[in-house]
Amino acid sequence: MLYEAHGITKFVVVCGYTDLRKGIEGLSQLVEGTFGLTPFETGTLFLFCGKRGDRIKALLWEGNGFLLLYKRFENGSLSWPRTPKDAVCISKHEYRLLLQGLNPVRPKIRESLASTAF
Repeated sequence: MLYEAHGITKFVVVCGYTDLRKGIEGLSQLVEGTFGLTPFETGTLFLFCGKRGDRIKALLWEGNGFLLLYKRFENGSLSWPRTPKDAVCISKHEYRLLLQGLNPVRPKIRESLASTAF
């Protein structure tokens, strides 16, 4: 479900660290109170990550109730955007990059030694 994201039209990454002990009420209050967004947008997936980077929660309003998704990665962790007090909209392609462990908001590009040798 999380990787395919059928029917989701907007992806919002909540940057920084989120206390993943929060449930639906706590996360929806965070979206509304801190970022001034409405969690009641049908088709909008709000993504949250804790300090460890190996677990994410997602909040989705389905029109008649919230869906709370939780995923723990067995190997590795996410490169989550850590700018505090920020919420960023990303595309579906960037969303898939995020779930592969890449940071689509502020990617780090390192020059290879081979490209600078000549």
